[in-house]
Amino acid sequence: MIPDSIELLVLDIDGVLTNGAVTLTATGETSQTIHTQDGCAIKSWLDMGGQVAILSGRKNEHVATRAQLLGIECVLTGVEDKRTEFVTMLDTLGCKAGATAYVGDDIPDLGVMQLCGYPIAVANALPAVKRAAMYVTRRPGGNGAVAEAIELLLRKNHQWTAAVAQGA
Repeated sequence: MIPDSIELLVLDIDGVLTNGAVTLTATGETSQTIHTQDGCAIKSWLDMGGQVAILSGRKNEHVATRAQLLGIECVLTGVEDKRTEFVTMLDTLGCKAGATAYVGDDIPDLGVMQLCGYPIAVANALPAVKRAAMYVTRRPGGNGAVAEAIELLLRKNHQWTAAVAQGA
């Protein structure tokens, strides 16, 4: 069951906002793709008064640029202990764990999923992560899974109709 009010949505990057594949160029640079529907949904979530944070184990400079374009202010990459960083993030943002949803796909996400109020796994998550989730998206990471999760949360918060009307 979704808690009465989710205020903060915390997202992993690799395998959640992206499909988990990393393209390595001849010059050693990497590239990943973020689905536009996820970006649009993140903006809707923010427009409806929610907060979004990114919490990733991999250091990625490009994520901060994309996050800024979407209006995400809290971006933590290169995090070794997501659970500890999550608790610090909650203090910084003034949010309670029970009012937080987290979307993950891999073993490093389990610690946060155990603490948050509403753990979500993407369709292509590891089986252990799916078992820890209260909701498993039908769509895989990098292919609109975040948009699906946000729609679910907005519907629960009775904000979906307003979000759709605002985005139209």
